[in-house]
Amino acid sequence: MKDVNCIFCKIANGEIPSATLYEDEDFRVILDLGPASKGHALILPKEHFANVFEMPEELAAKAFVLAKRMAAKMKDALDCDGMNILQNNGTAAGQTVFHFHMHLIPRYDNDQVGLTWIPGSLSEEMKEEILSKLAG
Repeated sequence: MKDVNCIFCKIANGEIPSATLYEDEDFRVILDLGPASKGHALILPKEHFANVFEMPEELAAKAFVLAKRMAAKMKDALDCDGMNILQNNGTAAGQTVFHFHMHLIPRYDNDQVGLTWIPGSLSEEMKEEILSKLAG
C-alpha cells in the first residue's frame, strides 16, 4: 500500500527523482538531501508504513539486513571511521517524516555530528519496574 500524499512513497517508487544508491522490489536507498555527513543515506520501503511498529516482521528484518549490507559497502567506499544506523519512531524520538526510514550516517573522526546523549543511571526501582512490565 502507498500513501498518495507521502513524499517518501513518491521517492521510493520513482515518482520523484533521487540519487539512488540501491533498489530492489521492496526498498530504495537514496542519498539524503539534508545530510548530517558526507554519504548520509536513507533506506525507504516502497510500501507505506508510518513506523517500525506497522511493518511486517519479515520486511523489518529485510530492512536491517539491507542496512548492514549498505553500511559495509559505504564504509569501504567512503573510507569513513564509523557508521550510525539510526531509525526513529514517533515525534518524541525525532521522527519528522512519518514513513518508515533508516538513516545510514557515515562518521568521520571529529565530524561534529551530534548523535550523543548524557548517560543516566538505572536505579534498582526503575530496573524492577521495567522488568515487571516486560517480563513474560
